[in-house]
Amino acid sequence: MSLQVTFNTVIEQHLTTEGRLVLGLSGGMDSRVLLELMVNFARSREVDCIAVHVHHGLSANADLWAQRCRDWCQSLNVPLMIEHVQVEQDGQSLEERARQLRYAILRPYIHNNDLLLTGHHADDQLETLLLALKRGSGPKGLSSMALAMPFGHGQLVRPLLSVTRDDIEQYAQQQNLEWNEDESNQDPRFDRNFLRHHIVPQLAKRWPHIQQASLRTAQLCYEQESLLDELLAEPFAQALSSDLSLDIETLIKVSEKVRMRLLRMWLEHLSVRMPSREQLKLIWQQVALAQADANPQLQLEQAQVRRFQGRLYLVRQWQSLQTWQQSLTLDSPLLLPDGLGTIHLRPMASGQLSLAALSQAELRVTFEPQGLSAHPAERVHSRKLKKLFQEYGIPSWLRRRTPIILCGEQVVAVGDLFIDRQFTGQDCELVWDKLQQIV
Repeated sequence: MSLQVTFNTVIEQHLTTEGRLVLGLSGGMDSRVLLELMVNFARSREVDCIAVHVHHGLSANADLWAQRCRDWCQSLNVPLMIEHVQVEQDGQSLEERARQLRYAILRPYIHNNDLLLTGHHADDQLETLLLALKRGSGPKGLSSMALAMPFGHGQLVRPLLSVTRDDIEQYAQQQNLEWNEDESNQDPRFDRNFLRHHIVPQLAKRWPHIQQASLRTAQLCYEQESLLDELLAEPFAQALSSDLSLDIETLIKVSEKVRMRLLRMWLEHLSVRMPSREQLKLIWQQVALAQADANPQLQLEQAQVRRFQGRLYLVRQWQSLQTWQQSLTLDSPLLLPDGLGTIHLRPMASGQLSLAALSQAELRVTFEPQGLSAHPAERVHSRKLKKLFQEYGIPSWLRRRTPIILCGEQVVAVGDLFIDRQFTGQDCELVWDKLQQIV
């Protein structure tokens, strides 16, 4: 089967009539071939397509690579967006941090029903499987890379996952394509490069079909993992709260094996790099089962696991919002910082706020409760916001991530917790849309 037929078959299985094709274009051989295949498909099917190049600046040739991507896309009449990022290791490997940043940059480009295309192939899958074995991973790690998976508002698709690197190189040479050669790909200090240049060629020489065998292994592990998730979907839903915390009492009632699985499902649901088996045990023993008066926490690679009022929370390293404030206009949604969604004061007949009261002074949003007091409509007395946060059971780390709406210097409302008595009415509604919220 030709590369173009393979590509077309995969895309036709996942693309809807409303979706676009979005290519993550590094300019390396794999993505350069994918660019050609995407353009051929898009022209024959009248589908919109774009490319995004992430400029990491890690190589002296980074500017040249970006320019070549620009030239290729211009010759093919494909819109290209170039995004510049600065990679900081933050305790992680440079390769891992660059990968995370790349996907973070690509995510906003994926609109409803769009497909993000990446050039991963069968040799990449074998390398990923071997790296999982090196780490001592279970079936989840051995399932490696999926052909398609949810991403942003669409899907991430790897159309060449069943194709070998040799097949891709043969196509590139037949089409007289040029591509960028990343010098870091030759550095054997990186585990993946060591496997690529020293281990996989020997394995393929001894067992020519090992790439396809690794694909079957990954698929079987994926199916097993999917079955477990399906069987445990109901208890997981019972343990998971609307604020994405996990109920400890529910976990106590199940067996240790089910408990560990539910913890894994929770962390995966929050898009956290899966911790080791020992770290999972520590989450349960040192955080969930800590003394009632303790304030336990366990540091993972990307976040902390903490406990509050019988629930486990994942706490990321957020930016400080202490000085952030913004004017708020009626019937105009305000985008909140750091992925906290939007705030919208919407006039409507069945609301809980008074338009007349809101018109007395300028409206604004802040996240700093220091010095502010409020009188919730359902309470008898006014209290400091610090006390009200405690009474409403808001974890300490979320108290400066809850938007406070002010009219002049008076508190109108605090997130979706309460409305101040002075501003209650029936002709305006407050909506905190958390759909964009990054937990």
